[in-house]
Amino acid sequence: MAAPLLVRNHNYRLLFSAGALTNLGDGVISLALPWLATLMTRDPMAISAVAAAGRLPWLFFALPAGVIIDRADRRKLIARADLLRAAIILAIMVLALGSPQPAAVWVLAGLAFLLGSAEVLRDNAAQTILPAIVAPQDLEAANGQMWSAEQLTGQFIGPPLAGLLIGAGIALPFGLDAAALVLAAGLVWLITLPPQMRVSSRFWPALVEGIRWMRDDKPLLRLAVVLGLVNFLYMMATTITVLFAQEVLGLSAAGHGVLLSIAAVGAVAGSLGAPAIVARIGTQASLFTALTIWGLTYAVIGLSSNAVVVAAALFTLMTGSMLWNVITVSWRQRRIPPALLGRVNSIYRFFGWGSMPLGALAGGMIVSLVETEAGREMALRAPFLTAAGGSALLLLYALFRLRLK
Repeated sequence: MAAPLLVRNHNYRLLFSAGALTNLGDGVISLALPWLATLMTRDPMAISAVAAAGRLPWLFFALPAGVIIDRADRRKLIARADLLRAAIILAIMVLALGSPQPAAVWVLAGLAFLLGSAEVLRDNAAQTILPAIVAPQDLEAANGQMWSAEQLTGQFIGPPLAGLLIGAGIALPFGLDAAALVLAAGLVWLITLPPQMRVSSRFWPALVEGIRWMRDDKPLLRLAVVLGLVNFLYMMATTITVLFAQEVLGLSAAGHGVLLSIAAVGAVAGSLGAPAIVARIGTQASLFTALTIWGLTYAVIGLSSNAVVVAAALFTLMTGSMLWNVITVSWRQRRIPPALLGRVNSIYRFFGWGSMPLGALAGGMIVSLVETEAGREMALRAPFLTAAGGSALLLLYALFRLRLK
């Protein structure tokens, strides 16, 4: 019997450990950043603007990031991006140490935009470096373990830890994240890679080459468009989760952290169980299952006022999400030629992630519009119910048009 991947592959172990550290920090920030925003303002549009600002760089910079990744040393790029993110987090910590003022939320949004810009480079480079570290037959296992670690540290440990740290001081979670990013950068720097085929053409011809490849691959293009709509609905619903938890479920920062941790357990279950699920029912049926799960769980959350029921729905929602991720990321890493992986992967994520800031803004707009007609509580439920309807429409489209070869 072969030794586990983490035991026999030193470079993968370094990348895995670095990812676990950065995702721990991201998990802490996923609660601390919107919580800091709510200390500055209760305006749902302003709070959604902070969430949107963090995702907006995927719309602006995903395409050029792909060319940069294919032209640069991906190992050094990841390490430098983590160090840059650490510096930005320290700036947010300084902001948190001051007295929260409503106008400061826009400064926070600006820093979130810079943080997201560095994340675009870091995350795309991390996905493209994995096929150079592990063998093709190990991609599902490697991606499953990476996603599991991301959810375990980023959602199961990070948010409740943030809730405890916020109780001691709102600036503390940001200091922890900065330290984790610096340590992760050091681990990535130690990775050794085989020689990388670099793009020698100029920027625009290299970008156009990636766009043409993506355009000609119809299954990949359709998958990217569906992912974009899925993530639009996800951000539309979950951007206001912090207000939903506070005002509908009556949770504290620690309670909200526990809610997110339960969701993370579902994500870990989905990540680790995905290979077995795919082996049993097939890739195509697994994708349809994920879409069905999303629609049902959004509806349950939108109709419930019970924290236990919402926690169970979030657990199931994230199980479906990780099932989708493990399947599609592994399929994509095999399908795209190594020399084009950075560019095509970034174009794919332009569709998939570029919609997220638009979804975040849509969530805030829905709350603001519905509140004037139906009241605050119904307004906070409306994004989840809208996402449920949208997911049902996506499932219908996928049944007829989404086929993975």
